[in-house]
Amino acid sequence: MSEQKIRVGITLGDVNGIGPEVVIKALADNRMGELFVPVVYGSAKALNFYKKSIEGVENFTFATIPAVREARPKRVNLVACMDEELRIDPGVPSRESGAAAVVALRAAAADLKAGNIDVVVTAPINKETVQSDDFRFTGHTEFFAAEFGGEPLMMMCSELLKVGLVTIHIPVTEVSASVSQEKILACLTRLKQTLIADFSVIDPKIAVLALNPHAGDGGLLGQEEQQTIRPAIETANEQGILAFGPFPADGFFAAGSYSKYDAVLAMYHDQGLAPFKALTPQGVNFTAALPVIRTSPDHGVAYDIAGQGIAEPDSMREAIYLAIDIYRSRREYAAMSANPLRHFERERGGRDMSVNDLPQQPDED
Repeated sequence: MSEQKIRVGITLGDVNGIGPEVVIKALADNRMGELFVPVVYGSAKALNFYKKSIEGVENFTFATIPAVREARPKRVNLVACMDEELRIDPGVPSRESGAAAVVALRAAAADLKAGNIDVVVTAPINKETVQSDDFRFTGHTEFFAAEFGGEPLMMMCSELLKVGLVTIHIPVTEVSASVSQEKILACLTRLKQTLIADFSVIDPKIAVLALNPHAGDGGLLGQEEQQTIRPAIETANEQGILAFGPFPADGFFAAGSYSKYDAVLAMYHDQGLAPFKALTPQGVNFTAALPVIRTSPDHGVAYDIAGQGIAEPDSMREAIYLAIDIYRSRREYAAMSANPLRHFERERGGRDMSVNDLPQQPDED
């Protein structure tokens, strides 16, 4: 296996959703093999099934391998870890397809842990059908946190906007009780570190959103801003974190204020993801603050269009690019942190890694 190319593990996700289709479309361009070594975890049956329904991917081929050590550059390598008798029924959620998605996910995580792959990109799963006695996670983020330890920071990323979340997959009724000064401060600390190490941002500026409408209107619409969020921001400032706010979410996004900051910290899932997805249709979900790199397209299984050959691969492609970019940025940051001279040059505003260091994204067929 090439030592120079990054080994990207890619899980197929729910085979009854659009995961296999967007993976095929993203990898169909042979130029992708010049950038990295693709290692897909899933089913040969699923890949062949969906390839027939997609126009323009006649050149897509793959080699089934028994283990990652057999992966080779300039081709799509498949670790066939799903039961090939698996029923494929596009658009129909099933426990069988959910269980198969978990098998692929665990196989990729095991190889990531063993160092057999460098990063992992996950196609979407159905959070309901994957549930079992052996898998009780509300999403990929929680699974990777359990597998690799630490407190992850769920981030939505694009060239336009980066959004981190204080709370992730919990009911809205539990958000207020889950937002604390300690948690906000911890998220700000992790967000600053990931912006520096993973995105090569020097002295990142972070906007913090309020929880209540109008930022609580001085306590008329809630006390969280005065009692929790603002004190957390003040403490963060004392610790050298450039955090600002809290800002009312509606006006903040409507006025385009996000463009003034390197990232935004939202209090709960939809507060951050709804404007992010409205503004950036090709976003990427990144599980930050873990020792490993995992990204994912920012869409779900999309059962309503599965099997029709019309799913757009842009977000999957961006997820692959971002995983590679973060891997390189972390490696560069580690080298600069270990070398006092390079660290000094960085502090003086020397060259930073960016997405421009990646080969240009190939045009779609």
